[in-house]
Amino acid sequence: MRFSEQDARFMARAIQLAKKGLYTTHPNPRVGCVIVKDNDIISEGFTSPVGQAHAEVNALRGLSLEQTTGATAYVTLEPCSHTGRTPPCSQALITSCVARVVVATQDPNPQVSGSGLKQLEEAGIEVSVGLMEEQSKALLNGFIKRMETGLPWVSVKLAMSLDGRTAMASGESKWITGPDARRDVQFLRAKSSAVLTGLGTVLADDPSMNVRLNHVELDVPEVRQPVRVILDPQCDTPPESKLFSLDGDVWIVTSQSDSSKAQVLSAKGAEIIQVDSEHAERLPLLEVCRELAKREINEVHVEAGATLCGAFIQEGLVDELVIYMAAHLMGSEARGLLNMPGLDKMSDRTELQIKDIRAIGDDWRIIALPKLKPSAL
Repeated sequence: MRFSEQDARFMARAIQLAKKGLYTTHPNPRVGCVIVKDNDIISEGFTSPVGQAHAEVNALRGLSLEQTTGATAYVTLEPCSHTGRTPPCSQALITSCVARVVVATQDPNPQVSGSGLKQLEEAGIEVSVGLMEEQSKALLNGFIKRMETGLPWVSVKLAMSLDGRTAMASGESKWITGPDARRDVQFLRAKSSAVLTGLGTVLADDPSMNVRLNHVELDVPEVRQPVRVILDPQCDTPPESKLFSLDGDVWIVTSQSDSSKAQVLSAKGAEIIQVDSEHAERLPLLEVCRELAKREINEVHVEAGATLCGAFIQEGLVDELVIYMAAHLMGSEARGLLNMPGLDKMSDRTELQIKDIRAIGDDWRIIALPKLKPSAL
């Protein structure tokens, strides 16, 4: 399908608007919309926090029927066609009497998946799909993966020295990277649906696992705290852990949901999620991811130790590695980046595709995508 330069310009603006929902729309997809008439943008909008209006409704708000009749709507995702927490956006566009709707990508949600486009076409509206599709999908990776596979997008954050070490032999690790890199991590947390770690990290570091940027730094009306998820097979998380005193939900994923320890953690405000496990000290990570997806978790940000991060990689569950590399050496006695047993031959390596490398203050940030083997899919 051919699109004009004007089409590209207006869709680029819609994608800019979608980015404004980067930290706020969970679990809804990040969508932007502009309304154009006589080659001028007359209104624009993006998806509000969950339960509030979607991008199309926000863009149409305040416009008269005279203004919208014959106009073109540029939307980064197919308008929804079902009633969920809000009414269908396809009907809002039909009622507004727009003449054309340009869509970046089709909605993978089975409740929509082409039906929104069909409703528009049946109402006599010209529909064009596929403009700047990849740019739109880049903002929707977690939502798309959850809808298509029943699994969330998993990003693993790691920090290391130039020689690939994460802590001294004693366990001392503060701070490997500088303040700019640590601040950059806060933005990664802010856009995620959940921040996940293991019991070992909780016991060793008593982490907060929250977003410590304010609404001005994020350019949002209010900071949304992602869910803190602890993988804790035996419910051994200390009730006095710092994370229970902070805003936001805490989920304990365990195989012992009916234990007295689970009851204590529940009384502290944690939601206890049971996952059946054949191993007393280990949870099946695939099932953990499925459970999180069932709870509308689109994007999981993992900050954990070498063993849990290595297990996520070896089980083929990682979509993205974000590695911060500091310009210092920690020596051969220091602890390695990942525990990944069983890699005996060069053919056992996990191959990566480097997506981005850039300086963050005095450190370097590497974003790499694992090239999954067929057996891991």
